[in-house]
Amino acid sequence: MIEVEKWLHSRIGLNFRSGLGRMQRAVDLLGNPEQTYPIIHVTGTNGKGSTIAFMRELFVSHGKKVGTFTSPHIVSIHDRICINGEPISDVDFIRLAEQVKAMEQRLLETHDQLSFFELLTLIALLYFKEQGVDLVLLEVGIGGLLDTTNVVTGEIAVITSIGLDHQETLGNSLAEITEQKAGIFKSGKSAVIAKLAPEAQMVCQRTANDLSVTLYQADQDFSFKNGCFSSSLADLNQLKLGLEGAYQEENAALALQAFLLFMAQRDENVDQEAIRTALRTTRWAGRLEAITDHIYLDGAHNLPALERLVEFIQEKIQQGYQAQILFGALKRKDYGGMLTSLTEHLPDATLYVTTFDYQGSLEEQDLGGYTNIASYRDFIDNFEASAEEQDLLFVTGSLYFISEVRAYLMNPKSFD
Repeated sequence: MIEVEKWLHSRIGLNFRSGLGRMQRAVDLLGNPEQTYPIIHVTGTNGKGSTIAFMRELFVSHGKKVGTFTSPHIVSIHDRICINGEPISDVDFIRLAEQVKAMEQRLLETHDQLSFFELLTLIALLYFKEQGVDLVLLEVGIGGLLDTTNVVTGEIAVITSIGLDHQETLGNSLAEITEQKAGIFKSGKSAVIAKLAPEAQMVCQRTANDLSVTLYQADQDFSFKNGCFSSSLADLNQLKLGLEGAYQEENAALALQAFLLFMAQRDENVDQEAIRTALRTTRWAGRLEAITDHIYLDGAHNLPALERLVEFIQEKIQQGYQAQILFGALKRKDYGGMLTSLTEHLPDATLYVTTFDYQGSLEEQDLGGYTNIASYRDFIDNFEASAEEQDLLFVTGSLYFISEVRAYLMNPKSFD
């Protein structure tokens, strides 16, 4: 496995915006595994992982064998490629990586090397075919239109949110970013979208019209408020969610609508009690995850996601909790804006900034006047040892930081 990971990591940083010709040729050489199962294709600035987690549980609760491809991973690279929540094994990963490696020799006759994300996507597509899944929940890497995953034809496209992120790649306005994300809409298929800003909604509507896509919009065609879901496909009440945060109702609404639509398109029955159980038991690592009684992990890696975390922390403070925040991020992100937002909106929370073991993470000279923590591990250990009943620590920032902290909390001895 170490050799395969070295091979994959050697491809990090290769240009992935040079069109889809290389990726299309690759899937053709592999026999088009992506055409052997239905796909729900998911994009969005934030909320993709949570929405997929809800959908996974909904489909599994109805007896489906569900492949999921998500990124980045929180624990292990295997977690990106799962069936019914179980990561791909070392043996399968290595074997399929070798298959992709062999295919690439033919690809190189006409195209450049494959990137890290392209290689992982191909391994996933092959694995799902080999395992005979009933459907695949496929998360876009960045954007949609030019994303590696957009060689597939999704039966249903889902847009979870649209905000300003990855502007250097996707564009500087919501309309431009939406053009990229709506690029996963496929002719004659369906799309389910969140409640979006008017300019984003207009782009989705125009794209849907151009492609004869049936569009379902949150708060118009379906809604989820205070535990009650309503659409033309079903009415459900007294629903409880396994993921914390009021905004998770928005993600659950998208998941439910896409699930119900998929089942209706196939004339399959749904079980309301199975739906209730699935939503109540959904978990998603590193997203408002209560990892201990006093510590939450949340990969709020951009400003729109951070706003949601701020809302949750404000609720906890109003309930009488004492909040501390430990922040770690990558230099290439708008960490200054994120830190300013935390300071302005959470004046009663104590904010600490730290570094972590990932290339490009913040260093002491980047931190300005913020309180620097030299070792997040010592800080967390001291917090845990002295935490009183109402004390809460929110660890946030880069998902890579969350991954590292989570690994430490789950197995501290491995860091000795």
